[in-house]
Amino acid sequence: QVQPVESGGGLVQAGGSLRLSCAASGRTFSNYVAWFRQTPGKDREFVAAIRYSTFYADYVKGRFTISRDNAKNTVYLQMNSLKPEDTAVYYCAAQERLRVGLITGVGSYDYWGQGTQVTVSS
Repeated sequence: QVQPVESGGGLVQAGGSLRLSCAASGRTFSNYVAWFRQTPGKDREFVAAIRYSTFYADYVKGRFTISRDNAKNTVYLQMNSLKPEDTAVYYCAAQERLRVGLITGVGSYDYWGQGTQVTVSS
């Protein structure tokens, strides 16, 4: 199995940037890897996913960029123009078995990291 390990969260002012990293522990990322986020009392929501192509939630398009470094077996989420509403715990998720449908759904992913807090102050 592959265990995602997130890093890079923190506190930033509105308009600032952060880069999150998701490293694979165990095996390599071979199928979709995604970022989700969650705030208290809300469901975990899709942010972005990557395999060979990239996919984004509408509310982050143009501001966030997902990328991967296969040599380092790491997926990144570059977050620019951050807004207070981006404040959340961000989770990295990976697929064991390739599922191309519903890659925006939490049920499409088998492995989850522990999460990293991103706080954007106004």
